[in-house]
Amino acid sequence: MTFPEAPIPLTDGRFTLPGNRWDLLAAVAAGTPSVAVIIPYYNQQHDLDLVLHALELQDYPLDAITVVVADDGSTQAPTLRAPRLRVEVVRQADRGFRAAAARNLGVSHSAADILCFLDADTVPEPGYLRNITRLPALAPDVLVVGHRRHAELDDWTPADLPDWWSGRRAPRVLDEPQWLSDEYRRSSDLLRIDHRSYRYLISSVMCCSRTLFESVGGFDETFCHYGGEDWEFAHRALAGGALLHHARDALAWHNGPDWAGRVTEDRVAGKNIEALALARRITDPDARTTGLRYELPDIAVRIPADEHTAGSLVATMSCFLHEDVGIWVNGPEAERLLRDAGTEDQRIRSGPIPDSVLQRCRFVVDTAGRPVLPRSSFTELVRRCGEPDVESVAVTTPGAHLGCRSSWSANRARRWSDGDVRFCDPADAQRLGHSLAIAADQVRLVCGDSAPDLSW
Repeated sequence: MTFPEAPIPLTDGRFTLPGNRWDLLAAVAAGTPSVAVIIPYYNQQHDLDLVLHALELQDYPLDAITVVVADDGSTQAPTLRAPRLRVEVVRQADRGFRAAAARNLGVSHSAADILCFLDADTVPEPGYLRNITRLPALAPDVLVVGHRRHAELDDWTPADLPDWWSGRRAPRVLDEPQWLSDEYRRSSDLLRIDHRSYRYLISSVMCCSRTLFESVGGFDETFCHYGGEDWEFAHRALAGGALLHHARDALAWHNGPDWAGRVTEDRVAGKNIEALALARRITDPDARTTGLRYELPDIAVRIPADEHTAGSLVATMSCFLHEDVGIWVNGPEAERLLRDAGTEDQRIRSGPIPDSVLQRCRFVVDTAGRPVLPRSSFTELVRRCGEPDVESVAVTTPGAHLGCRSSWSANRARRWSDGDVRFCDPADAQRLGHSLAIAADQVRLVCGDSAPDLSW
């Protein structure tokens, strides 16, 4: 099935979209919904003064903006110097670097339709809110990253900003991270994405709908060290059905160099802490090159037990275990079959796949009958399902079926099939991406024997 080359209408007048095709809304005008700007803060009064005044200078209606400064345990609460804005401060105790928890706290004290996450040291240009909110206002599945640049702003005051915006003078501009600039250019501002694209979403200039934020569960509050919480959120949002977009015209200026340009002690140790924290929380194969296995799998496999013996179940499961999988065997006979198989593999369990896995893994595989195929064929089917804008791959032969579905598609379809806002046409739940049907002989799929020979 080929997905429609058009926005997919929802019952509240907004849209979802096929694949990652946010470009289909290029000609659609957006309104000015309510916006909450969430600012995590820690002892940055000078920077916060700049940011708040820059928000007062936005070309977005100020009566549609609320600002929540989420203080992550500063020694002294921030002073708010922004008389034209609605601003409040919420505070949490100092228990390490808890920007993720601070952002969630800020969101919980807001009610706006659109959430803009802006760091306290990142000064937005006047068109920032208008440009970064446009797509989430039209399509609540879109997760947007703005364009962050770098400058030396320690000597600047709020009163200096109009001179900057008018072009009369400017601060010293610092280098942008080349890896980010290159990727935004290569991907046409994240129109063409792959399994690594979550890495290009940075929470200092991030925007999404409240619908998406709540659907994917907000930021992971277990992060208590610098770095990684934005990648984890973006990876989970992508698996949860988000589209990714870089809003090139939503420009904000970070005070000082990028992390790579800062003087930092124990740089390698810090990055290792981040890498190890991420590896157990995200399923990107590039994050899991050590051979370790984690509770959260990249591929969740669902196997009904009803047509299996212990031997045939082992034969089917063995086709998958070379990949980063979790296997859930369900049905009345599931536990007995697993006992008879004698497995002590923690990747294999009985019962339904937990929602926490369905929301965060990249692929879900469903089987019927007793499918058996070469391991290389299974790897190829998953690879095909991971291609851009592919929602599912299926292969069937008499007595056996195997279907692989991308989690982004399943979760996006689920979001708009339940709840108050839905697809205008329920059939659109099956039109979010390309559905590929593969001939069984191409991947050598067969129905396995009910009593296979497992001897050696």
